[in-house]
Amino acid sequence: MQWIAFLIGFTIMSLGSLAIYAKGSKAPGALPHTLMHAAVPFIAATAYLAMLFGIGTLFPLEGPVVYLARYADWSVTTPILLAGLVLTAFHDRGRAGEVGGYLTAIIVLDVLMIVTGLISSLALVPVLKWVWYLWSCAAFAGVLYLLWVPLRAVAVERGEAIGAVYVRNVVFLTVIWFLYPIVFLVGPEGLRIIGDPASVWAILIMDVVAKVVYAFYASGNLDRALRDRRA
Repeated sequence: MQWIAFLIGFTIMSLGSLAIYAKGSKAPGALPHTLMHAAVPFIAATAYLAMLFGIGTLFPLEGPVVYLARYADWSVTTPILLAGLVLTAFHDRGRAGEVGGYLTAIIVLDVLMIVTGLISSLALVPVLKWVWYLWSCAAFAGVLYLLWVPLRAVAVERGEAIGAVYVRNVVFLTVIWFLYPIVFLVGPEGLRIIGDPASVWAILIMDVVAKVVYAFYASGNLDRALRDRRA
């Protein structure tokens, strides 16, 4: 019954993208964030449509089903979400070189996390599978370090309002992102405690929270902070 999950995912992501743009702030300081958050579920909808039609889905004779569209989605959407956090941290005052340095570092680590996770899911030799899984987790730890240490310090320097927005948003995203490697660990790609259908539904729920719910939450936090600064 995975196709039902993919159809639901496509529908929610498509409508979510439209709703985020329609409801999002168009003020100069907030418009870039509205556009980025609206793009994320639109990309995810494309991936769910591909999975619905079985495009890019691998059915190996040994090992779990691998949804390549899912990894393609994550390799594009997670950098956009991280870019939104970096831009929030540097709001109004970031120098191009400084912002670009953080963006490059965090996006490289993030994409490596996704790619090595894909390699882990494809590996048939258990030792290699867990080596790549741990290396993916190491890249994830690097992403978290950048978010929670240097970028948090930059955001706090921008003032109480921006610092509070950044912390609230990064807490939300950190909590939901922590669930992905856990589902991978217990799912068919890892220890096989849960099967493919349960894994598909779990990832669908997490995707909706991380890409649609988070968009409204993060945009709302930023909008309130910008209004307070203008008041």
